[in-house]
Amino acid sequence: MLWLMSTVAPAPRGRALYVTAAAGGLIAAVAGWAVSEIAAAFVGAASSPLFAVGSWVIDLTPPWFKDWVISLFGTGDKIVLFVCLGLVVVALAGAAGILELVRRPFGAILIGAIGLIALVAVMTRADATYWWLLPTVAGTLVGVYVLVMTIDRLRVWMRASQPSRLPGSGASTRRSFLAFSIGVGAVAVVAGVIARSINAGSVAIASARASVRLPAPVKPAPAIPPGSDLRLSGLAAYVTPNSDFYRIDTALQIPAIDPDAWKLTISGMVGEPLTLTFAQLLALPLEEHTITLACVSNEVGGDLVGNATWLGYPVRKLLAKTRPKASADMVLSRSVDGFTAGTPLDVLTDIGTDALIAVGMNGSPLPLEHGFPVRMVVPGLYGYVSATKWLTELTVTRFDRAQGYWTDKGWSVKGPIKTASRIDRPREGASITAGRYAVAGVAWDQHTGIRSVEVRVDNGPWQHARLADTVSVDTWRQWVWEWHAVSGKHTLQVRATNSDGSTQTSVVAPPAPNGASGWHTVDVEVR
Repeated sequence: MLWLMSTVAPAPRGRALYVTAAAGGLIAAVAGWAVSEIAAAFVGAASSPLFAVGSWVIDLTPPWFKDWVISLFGTGDKIVLFVCLGLVVVALAGAAGILELVRRPFGAILIGAIGLIALVAVMTRADATYWWLLPTVAGTLVGVYVLVMTIDRLRVWMRASQPSRLPGSGASTRRSFLAFSIGVGAVAVVAGVIARSINAGSVAIASARASVRLPAPVKPAPAIPPGSDLRLSGLAAYVTPNSDFYRIDTALQIPAIDPDAWKLTISGMVGEPLTLTFAQLLALPLEEHTITLACVSNEVGGDLVGNATWLGYPVRKLLAKTRPKASADMVLSRSVDGFTAGTPLDVLTDIGTDALIAVGMNGSPLPLEHGFPVRMVVPGLYGYVSATKWLTELTVTRFDRAQGYWTDKGWSVKGPIKTASRIDRPREGASITAGRYAVAGVAWDQHTGIRSVEVRVDNGPWQHARLADTVSVDTWRQWVWEWHAVSGKHTLQVRATNSDGSTQTSVVAPPAPNGASGWHTVDVEVR
């Protein structure tokens, strides 16, 4: 009898049984994901259901919720999205495993329903073709197959572990279950990670970017004045390093674009359509301009703003080659990931606006996450109507005929930059020592410029801050005000006045629909 009991491999019971079944569902989901990624490597990286679903969620999310997520997590918003999607997938996969065990075939039906949702998401992506269905269909079928096979082996193990069964039968069926589930899971993880890496194309495109040699600009940017950067701890640098530059876009997967295959097409209401390759763009007389960009989602005092030196070709000169029709008033720019932005034609053709088809950022090719190989940079407008990354198309049209991605979701048609200022030091909630303290920050009103900045303490009189030097009206300006801080709790506020004499409004407004407003306020304690 003791020998008989030692040879029986009992199957999990109770809660352990449901956990095992849920694990089987998760293995099925991983297997399906791996197959879909492998298929997407052949069909096209954009056909991956993983990122299609994520992008679809972004499209369907109300603007106010997106603003809340960005304000809460900043540039980590995509990580949060992936974590949330991952948790949802784990929960659904676990539920599928349990359902397949207790109510066959509802687990398989749940996997199929998830695949159907993914199919809808894939086919709503820009430039989707019927071939894009293949990765999701293949992944769903494999997921269902692995789920059924895994749970069937679990059932066999359960039956074989009954005391009435032959000695040793439980052990063999347990080995069958574990070998199948662990083997499939391990292979799926390895294959899926490799396929995802291929789809991302990060290695190949990073190598292609590293091989790009940017030409010297025929019109270099003016030298940065020595007095433009106050170099105070906690104060944003005058020129934002590429690694610190904010990133807000709709791309969950950074597009992998081979510069040798890239081309820009300009069409629509033009007399002469134009197609330009990357080599032809680099051969043009490029210009350098230092320009500050800001995201419309930036909250008052937020950090979704940065200043960089951009290398590119003037948009107005490129458009001039196509001879836009007199009735046109908008240019719809399109990214490879489907994002679009509607920019006023008169802004892009204004001789005084240094709008660029940019290829370089701070002396190097554009980083992958900032639009490599080509993006748009337009001073004076929020990015949602101008700063299209991974640029592939410019369509000359009219505002009454077309609209950009965010305009369709309730944001203003035109997005001129609002005068803004920010306190960088001291930070909100800081504790500082009594005595002389340099209160400092940045202020911006791209394409108009900053005339003055004022600071006040505890609703007292406004005090003029000292402005640092700047390259042009297209960049932000640092400022500093010497405060003789006394012990206690204090509230600091800042406001800026632009070069036209308009002072930043105190009226508080959220980012939607045309940019946040109000005076940045920080509370500090002086010891």
